[in-house]
Amino acid sequence: MILSCGEALIDMLPRQSTAGEPAFAPHAGGAVFNTAIALGRLGAPAGFLSGISTDMFGQVLVATLGASGVDANLAIRSDKPTTLAFVKLVDGHASYAFYDENTAGRMLTPDDMPLIPDTVRALFFGGISLPVEPCGSAYEALMLREAKHRVTMIDPNIRPGFIRDTAAYRARLNRMIAQADIVKVSDEDLRWIAGPGDIAALAGQLLSCGPRLVFVTEGAKGAHVFTRDLALFEPSRKVEVVDTVGAGDTFNAGVLAALSRADALNKTALAGADRALLQDCLRLGVQAAAITVSRAGANPPWAKELL
Repeated sequence: MILSCGEALIDMLPRQSTAGEPAFAPHAGGAVFNTAIALGRLGAPAGFLSGISTDMFGQVLVATLGASGVDANLAIRSDKPTTLAFVKLVDGHASYAFYDENTAGRMLTPDDMPLIPDTVRALFFGGISLPVEPCGSAYEALMLREAKHRVTMIDPNIRPGFIRDTAAYRARLNRMIAQADIVKVSDEDLRWIAGPGDIAALAGQLLSCGPRLVFVTEGAKGAHVFTRDLALFEPSRKVEVVDTVGAGDTFNAGVLAALSRADALNKTALAGADRALLQDCLRLGVQAAAITVSRAGANPPWAKELL
């Protein structure tokens, strides 16, 4: 199983009422939640670990996971409220207003983190669950505990407006990246982390910290993967973009699903990953993300849509 560990929330997506008034429609979301959903739909064995409310929105989250074949048995339920994210779209690009104080997801602590069963081969972390407390400390503790024994992947998916203590967040990312087997960043994230410069050179800096694979997405251009010996690129698919919500999250799932299909979710296989395997990871990630951006909201494709 691939266990996605991080936020689950309700995206309030902009719509128009029948009377022509601005309105918001609730949709299950969150970066890490979206990756779990995409993994389930791509046919990978998927699980999800987060704090999920028992309120009406939490029930929607659990039902949505189940409908996509994602195991939510490790989720930590409470009567605290669900995080809400109101979305504004401008030319297809999303900005967010978050309501996250004292929520079921936000208030997780390191002591809440469960024992991870042997069926879990890889853990995925990222999103807005990392810069905030106490859940940021909880997910970091879980990753550092498990990284010696299982494959770990991180996508910071940086939202600068959500970061209250930049120095502490950078320190956390540095610790987690050093333990991760796989790091995925957008080109913007990469420069936020490593500063200005050429993508290949900056990815090399991340590789020198410890990861085996670094994936870098460049939006409409496509995606790169870097190892200590290889650098590959996959161009994006040409589609009519409706919005970009969930694109990077779906790409992450494509990478992990390709590794799962190749039985390569172990440290030895990742250390020896060859050109063909890495190209498969890029191809599935880019192809799946292209379908997601062609429709409204974070709505990742099912495996049958990629045939």
